[in-house]
Amino acid sequence: MGYLKTALLMAAMTALFMGLGYLLAGTGGMMIALIVAAGMNIFTWWNSDKMVLRMHNAQLLSPSDRSGIPQLVADLARNADLPVPAVYLIDTPQPNAFATGRNPENAAVAVTTGILRVLSREELAGVIAHELAHIKNHDTAIMTVTATFAGAISMLANFALFFGGGNRDEEGNGGLGIVGALAMMFLAPMAAALVQMAISRTREYEADRIGAEICGHPLWLASALQNIQRGAAQIDNMAAERNPATAHMFIINPLHGRKMDNLFATHPATENRVAALRDMAAGMGQRTPEATTSRTRVPPTPRHSGQRHGPWT
Repeated sequence: MGYLKTALLMAAMTALFMGLGYLLAGTGGMMIALIVAAGMNIFTWWNSDKMVLRMHNAQLLSPSDRSGIPQLVADLARNADLPVPAVYLIDTPQPNAFATGRNPENAAVAVTTGILRVLSREELAGVIAHELAHIKNHDTAIMTVTATFAGAISMLANFALFFGGGNRDEEGNGGLGIVGALAMMFLAPMAAALVQMAISRTREYEADRIGAEICGHPLWLASALQNIQRGAAQIDNMAAERNPATAHMFIINPLHGRKMDNLFATHPATENRVAALRDMAAGMGQRTPEATTSRTRVPPTPRHSGQRHGPWT
């Protein structure tokens, strides 16, 4: 069902984009818009991972890094029957993580220094398994394409205002008028953002499920999500604040918390994700110990010493 819903949302994004091009300038405008979007998608397909990692000043870790993270990633990648992705470290005290890359053969997993200070090894394994699930499901490519479509739709909406509502083609099709252009300038980007967010939320639930299967312990990921949520609410991620378009990539929204799965949330509510994982664990015969949900506290914002700390290093 998750894949079907994603396919339908992707189709809605494509239809919105094509429809906007048609309204602006008829059939010709629709074709031009499609060509421009194709060029943008080709560029982002090959360069999005490098761009995102650079935005967050992520540093590549060697397979023998003393933190042990690359080895943990390699072990879980074998469980998931995936090529071992590159592993990056982001120097920020906020606990968080994300995956990027156009396919499993060209993928990367990035974790923050903050997540190493907060999570146990088991919880970190759950987080990394979640990110590997995104790679396995090709979610990183899906979100790159939807983000590009959303940007292209916003660009077309601005063109509508700039050109005064667009021109009709030779058959009299297309053209919005100034009132229609103003309406489209606001409504089209909003609709694109809603579809993008809905896709992101759908893929998060699916990655939680498959990630729990990869590590074999849904409760590890459930506990990690709760601890990361508390940390993200208390500690700013300045790179994410400067680049809010990358927020949907993180396992927990790095910008602010949400209490419900509303239309404008880039992530599902953490409470809903934890509940789904606990149901999954119950189905596997695993019980939820009280210590699992309250064992780890988020420490005060640490100073940047260049050293990595964690309860398992």
